[in-house]
Amino acid sequence: MRIAILSCFYPYRGGISQFNTFLFNELSKKHTVKAFNFSRQYPNILFPGKTQYVDKNDNAVPVESLAVLDTANPFSYIATAKAIREWKPDLLIMRYWMSWFAPSLGYVARHLNKECKVISILDNVVPHEQRFFDTPFTKYFLKPNNGFIVLCNAVGEDLLRLKPDANFICTPHPLYTQFGEKVSKEEAFKEVVGKEIDNKKNILFFGLIREYKGLDLLLQAFSKLDDSYRLIIAGEPYGSFDKYEELIDKCPNKSNIVVNTNYIEDSKVGLYFSVADVCVLPYRSATQSGISAISYHFEVPMITTNVGGLKETIGDKGTGVIMEDGNPQTIANTLEDYFKEENIAQRENMIKCIKAEKERLSWKNFVQKLESFYHTL
Repeated sequence: MRIAILSCFYPYRGGISQFNTFLFNELSKKHTVKAFNFSRQYPNILFPGKTQYVDKNDNAVPVESLAVLDTANPFSYIATAKAIREWKPDLLIMRYWMSWFAPSLGYVARHLNKECKVISILDNVVPHEQRFFDTPFTKYFLKPNNGFIVLCNAVGEDLLRLKPDANFICTPHPLYTQFGEKVSKEEAFKEVVGKEIDNKKNILFFGLIREYKGLDLLLQAFSKLDDSYRLIIAGEPYGSFDKYEELIDKCPNKSNIVVNTNYIEDSKVGLYFSVADVCVLPYRSATQSGISAISYHFEVPMITTNVGGLKETIGDKGTGVIMEDGNPQTIANTLEDYFKEENIAQRENMIKCIKAEKERLSWKNFVQKLESFYHTL
């Protein structure tokens, strides 16, 4: 089968680009696959981070691609559709996570050869930070697709609200495995904390810092904990970090907070998860989370709020603790309970459950489900 993938690839950085690389490589084992990349993913004015691209120290895996789609230039939509038509794929796979991409991807999907099926992998249907044009734009994008893959039931429910006749399957986010294995705690502590190992309970908040991810709630919760806890914050802010800095300054245990607001390169990710005793996702809203896939890889249990698909992917699998709300007191109480001496067996069982999930969440299984779905269209 000839399969085209239209989305972001190297040199774009981040979880979606990494996901696409794994998908490309797994599909390429059995099929002829071509990557169609963005020539411009976002105009810089719309990108809240420091850069959209990997740097020289990042060990991201390059994928040969045709950089053709400029999401801000409608003339490139025509050129992209033409390039894909001329390659004559049997299947086009696209990724969709925010309505900015709806005009460009929706146009391309409408201008392919009739023989080409279109399947889109939906990270979000309803974006975390909503705008008035999200619904009409998303409906425009959804209409020409033959089928969809969602990574949790919450996204499937959002899809059916906008497209009641949508043909889709739900299959969980496969694991990221490009980060290597855990390193020794001694090495990790020296790199991350800047000191030798101690007996503190290490809480990790990892990934891009955005309003919906609730870092402010975690900082307020941390202020309620005693000196035996350490909070490690690792990730680039999308927007101002000022309000988080103010909360850190007010924290009684400020000296127990380690902050790195740089984008964490793939080669450094393992250091943070090698220090962590638990990874906390205090999200205000969510669909699924790529951070959970990283936590699974490093066998670190999670504590998360009961939003989106996090309960089904974490709580229902026994790989973490689900909180009913993100109130700072609830977060603090949950952390204290998690680390109680009498709950050691519970924590060990979470790690056993993570190991079982790692076997299930392979890229091979994901691709097999995608192939089977394609043959039903």
